[in-house]
Amino acid sequence: MVESATEIKKKTNLPAIPWMRDPVDINLSEPCPLDSLPFLDPRLKMALLHNSDIKDMASLFPVQVAVWHETIGPGSFDRDLCINSPTGSGKTLSYVLPIVQMLSTRVTKCLRALVVLPTRDLAVQVKEVFDYLAPAVGLSVGLAVGQSSMADDISMLIKKPELKSSIFYDPEYVRPEPTSAVDILIATPGRLMDHIDNTDGFTLEHLQFLVVDETDRLLRESYQSWLPTVLQSVYSNNRNQFPFADNIILPKFGSLKTIRSFGVDRGFKGKPHPRLVKMVLSATLTKDPSKIAQLNLHHPFLLTTVQKRDEPPKRYYLPEQLKSFKVVCKSKLKPLYLLALLESLKWEKCIVFTSSVESTHRLCTLLNFFDGLQIKFEQYSRSQPQAIRSKTLRAFRAGRIQVLICSDLISRGMDVKGVKIVINYDMPAFTKTYVHRAGRTARAGQVGSCFTLLRNDEVKKFKKLLQKAGNESCPDYCVPSESVESFRLTYNTALERLKESIESGKIQRRQGGKKEKKALEETA
Repeated sequence: MVESATEIKKKTNLPAIPWMRDPVDINLSEPCPLDSLPFLDPRLKMALLHNSDIKDMASLFPVQVAVWHETIGPGSFDRDLCINSPTGSGKTLSYVLPIVQMLSTRVTKCLRALVVLPTRDLAVQVKEVFDYLAPAVGLSVGLAVGQSSMADDISMLIKKPELKSSIFYDPEYVRPEPTSAVDILIATPGRLMDHIDNTDGFTLEHLQFLVVDETDRLLRESYQSWLPTVLQSVYSNNRNQFPFADNIILPKFGSLKTIRSFGVDRGFKGKPHPRLVKMVLSATLTKDPSKIAQLNLHHPFLLTTVQKRDEPPKRYYLPEQLKSFKVVCKSKLKPLYLLALLESLKWEKCIVFTSSVESTHRLCTLLNFFDGLQIKFEQYSRSQPQAIRSKTLRAFRAGRIQVLICSDLISRGMDVKGVKIVINYDMPAFTKTYVHRAGRTARAGQVGSCFTLLRNDEVKKFKKLLQKAGNESCPDYCVPSESVESFRLTYNTALERLKESIESGKIQRRQGGKKEKKALEETA
């Protein structure tokens, strides 16, 4: 019997997209000391050595070395890059470093690099990485995430021209146009669209680099069709002037290189600038052809952790130093099991994940109602203003908060140094979610543990979830029953206080609604 194409694909576990079948194995690149990294600008080397995180590790990680070779090294940005490596492997610096190096020789200031991320918190974190490198070579970095007003954004992103005094007397005087005040922009899709649609002087016509970080999420959620809009803004500017752009040949680093022109750089008097280079990254990169096609990639190159022949097929990769445990408990006593677990772990600094914003708020409020706990709990979720979240994260990093209870807002890409414990208070619904949550620990080669609280009826489902991530080993973690019982006395009191708090909140909301309604009636 002749096997169908679908059966062959299932048996061999090959991706549907041909170029994904022959990836570059990131693990073949050894960690590289900064002194040995070829072509690294001395100014960037000094900036890296003055950063405590990089200084401590003394060398670049394999993914950073692999991307460097495909961009600054022999690869020389000939192809668009898709980077699929585990959480905590160093993906952010892998694109920040080559982009800053490439733009360090720019002559005029234009918006040349755009990094798009799904959340404000992650965008702020990425900007911090750019901030300790870009100024070393004279580049400026902007942030557009919606945490400030549009007016503040515009004053930071756009440089208004100075008008000459002869404007009222010279009939031939041409008013100069606003220009970009930044070379690199980190943005969330919504605020990016606001600037594309409404900000005078904001243009992507000079864009050379587009980074789509956490690609699978950004492609899954349309965010006002930001991707087609960005690509159209870049591609359409020069389509009429250069209809045969694919055949343009320009010198680069002393050699001829075929490039595609996507615009005219005003600063270079009509010369076409290099093609738009795209870099897409995720720990759980999609292999869906229809989604990948949206990116319009140019001869794409996949860098990933290549699966060994003797390993069973798997789609996701967990950090090598991660240990997974499950804690089976009764649903009604989950808060007590959580406290008993934290006590058995010596109240070590950890992140606790819940299934929703409401669950995060309720659990944090309940735990803070337990009397006699010498530990501080704080919540972190979308319901809070950005300023509050940033303040909470700083306190957690500094050790002033021991346990951070949060929704999945912090599960993607966020780097919180020193977290050795992650706890899933609610079992994640998908393998992808588990991978990202667990990835908040065991980062950069460090050891970490992930505990998941489960009801009896969730154990089988959780086992299947882990198998998809290639994890066949998840032993039970026994929480002492006497420890659970020791919290029962204060549990009832805490529950009563939680109910009172909820009722009080409902009354306040009703009163607030009545006041608002009355004010509207009086205004009418």
